[in-house]
Amino acid sequence: MSVASVSSEEGTSVLVATHGHCLDGLLSATLFTRLLRHIEGPKALEFSYRSCGYGPDENGVPSDALKGEINAILDYRYSPSPSLNWYFDHHVSAFGSPGDRESFAERSDAGRMFHDGTYGSCTKLIADVGERHFGLSCAPFADLIYWADLIDAARFPDAAMPVEKREAPLRLMAVVERYGTGEFIAKWVPRLLEEPFLLASDSAEVRALYMPMGDEQEQFTRLVRERARVDGPVVVVDLGDDVLDAAPKFVTYALFPDSLYSVVLTRSATKCKISVGYNPWAGLPRRHNIASICERFGGGGHPVVGAASTRASELDKARAIAAAIVEELAR
Repeated sequence: MSVASVSSEEGTSVLVATHGHCLDGLLSATLFTRLLRHIEGPKALEFSYRSCGYGPDENGVPSDALKGEINAILDYRYSPSPSLNWYFDHHVSAFGSPGDRESFAERSDAGRMFHDGTYGSCTKLIADVGERHFGLSCAPFADLIYWADLIDAARFPDAAMPVEKREAPLRLMAVVERYGTGEFIAKWVPRLLEEPFLLASDSAEVRALYMPMGDEQEQFTRLVRERARVDGPVVVVDLGDDVLDAAPKFVTYALFPDSLYSVVLTRSATKCKISVGYNPWAGLPRRHNIASICERFGGGGHPVVGAASTRASELDKARAIAAAIVEELAR
């Protein structure tokens, strides 16, 4: 996790902990910042942003990390900490224990805690709650909300679109997935509050950061093509022998359009990740809740996509998890 501040005139400190290295996490932080400014009116607010991940040691926000006078968690697991003031999330795996779910239920009547697993994105949830409950106008952010929902819910017309990334918001998505630390979020939230989303997505900065990723995606696609194997309805890809900085999404569906599920094991310098997904373009019904499967291995996600992870040194453990998930999906 990383934290960064947006300096302004001294005022009430606000800590926003959001899903890092994720476009929905960044855009959720943007809309929540606008919402809180709308609610608080002329009160001076000083925002800090914490980038949260789902690594083997990062499955929640520690209570002592909620150091603001106002604290929010967005697009990430719930915390029962009494210091938490605002909560928005749409993951069905938002609650790490029955006690967390009970804590949320007890506090949701206060009108500051919102969870809805039917939403495609947390950004859209914040926008709808902001308009419905607090009179926030989100019209200036229609493009931002549209793309957050399209991308996080994978509502693409085909698998080629997110792989080719011809549209500027998809290139911004890739940049955020690589660089989305607290510092990055703190820099981009003010920008997205002032600059039209499509213009910011196609900025020279995004194009420069994305340029080397094109070659990386070609390498990743080649590795997937070489090492993928088909196990019934599942495409299985084990890339654990390589250390990869990036693992572009949807490549398996573009290469294996008839597959129902994919299980991809990758290893970075810090963790092994088992990415699990349902192929919405296969034309076949989903038979499994992927979030529930990943939760059993310490991960989570949505019914259609999820992940679990281990430390980078635990490759054998990661491979055993991947094998167990493949076996379940192939039934």
